[in-house]
Amino acid sequence: MPVTEFAAEFGFRNLGSFLSELQYLSGSHCNSSDFEFSFFLSLTFVTMALNHILRFLLCLLTFKTGFSAEISVFVQTGASVQLDIQTQQLPEFDILAWMNDKSESIVRYNSDSKSVKPHDSYKDRVDFNDRTFSLTLKNMQKTDSGLYTARTTGLKNEDLASYRVSVIDAVVAPVLTVNSNWSSSDSCTVNFTCRAPELMINSSYQNNRCSPQEVTSHEIHNLTLDCSKKYILCNHSNPVSWKQARINITQLCDDNKNERSIQSESSLMWPVVGSVAVCILICVSIVLYRKKKGMSMLAHIHYL
Repeated sequence: MPVTEFAAEFGFRNLGSFLSELQYLSGSHCNSSDFEFSFFLSLTFVTMALNHILRFLLCLLTFKTGFSAEISVFVQTGASVQLDIQTQQLPEFDILAWMNDKSESIVRYNSDSKSVKPHDSYKDRVDFNDRTFSLTLKNMQKTDSGLYTARTTGLKNEDLASYRVSVIDAVVAPVLTVNSNWSSSDSCTVNFTCRAPELMINSSYQNNRCSPQEVTSHEIHNLTLDCSKKYILCNHSNPVSWKQARINITQLCDDNKNERSIQSESSLMWPVVGSVAVCILICVSIVLYRKKKGMSMLAHIHYL
């Protein structure tokens, strides 16, 4: 804020009247309250001046460098990426070129002829916008990872943008396996493991919940675990992709309860079946014994 505007905010017509008032308050006519007010105004004025100086230095630094900072960008293998310039006002230039960290000019734009010349190795997979000067790279491969810079040449050479591009593969689906499962009429406990390449989480589901967990590999691959009343969820992600594995915990616990119920019924049924079989065997034995005994008696009577 200019000093004149600052003075106006406090009811002064111009800067001269503001300074005169400060001088008056600093003289012998001021009392303690006037002195405190004068000190406050002076301190505020100094603070605002320092703020303006800092803003000026920041603007000067931004103008000198042409862009704010290097930007990190992740791209999935085979996908496209658009790189934009990072300054609002372009300087006058003869040539604007997007370059990689091998100092190859991916594309060169001539401001006089309005011509665009792509590099031979990028010819079939690069688009250049001659209005916004953005660069689009297609079918990115891991060998394309690196630093990309937009640079102008002419009366003054300036860098207008800088991108650190990392091309990475999409993640594979995680694997969620149940290690053990126990259910009763009022509870269900499931021990399980969530796996992804170089990542693993072991956990337990109990009383309709589990502790959320997260592990990271190489700072970009994340494996997270969470549970709801219905599902166990295992998520594998990186900056360009995300995949999930899940298990229906309600169905799993219900199936386990039904299986235990069947086993319980079976355990009760087998003694009954065994008892019936024994009774049948005894009855058959008695019948055979009596039949055999009756035939012996008939033979004896016939002999007499």
